[in-house]
Amino acid sequence: MTNEASDRSAGKADSGNDAGRYSGQHSALQTRAAFLKNWNWQLIVGFNRAVCERGRAQFGYNSETQADVRAHWESIQPQALTLQQTFDFLRDCHKSAPFLSFNGNTFAEVARRTVDVLLADLSSARRRTAASLAAHYVAGVLDAASLSHGLESIMESASFQAGDRVHTLKGSLKGIVRRILPDGRVLWQPNGKKDELIALPESLLRERKKKRAPGTSEGV
Repeated sequence: MTNEASDRSAGKADSGNDAGRYSGQHSALQTRAAFLKNWNWQLIVGFNRAVCERGRAQFGYNSETQADVRAHWESIQPQALTLQQTFDFLRDCHKSAPFLSFNGNTFAEVARRTVDVLLADLSSARRRTAASLAAHYVAGVLDAASLSHGLESIMESASFQAGDRVHTLKGSLKGIVRRILPDGRVLWQPNGKKDELIALPESLLRERKKKRAPGTSEGV
């Protein structure tokens, strides 16, 4: 199966460059393009069939929803939508369950591959994390706020300075940057640890400052 996601000649996205990729100037979720234009319904059917075969599940259609979902898909497919609207549409398709099995896997994979193309300029580690966030949102196990926060964190510059608070991509470790090595790698110290670790900048995210509640002051 090829060219499932938006191709690189899809035209300029409202918040991206010629490939429709994220420009770093705006929220990635507001990037607008015809992300689904290369995903015709037969590709979706073929993908679901392959997933069912791998999962040893029965392939088939939900007679109550398949026709409506297909019609909706074919009407939406050529349209330019924001990335958020695209994810919402894929999530709705999953909830409508046009297939007997693996609806979540099918539509989540479309989101995953779309993000992988859109963010092609990022490191593979960050691209995988962003694609996973999108897939989990479409599958219904991640809310919109978490998706937005996660993608914004991934889009941040990987340029760190000594004293920056950082965490790993999955958030399992948090700590502080001690210094940047001559080769660009980051020497950082996880919270509660004596040992310092060396990491590639793309494997870390800057920790966001918590917003203070209205009426409070510093140190409260």
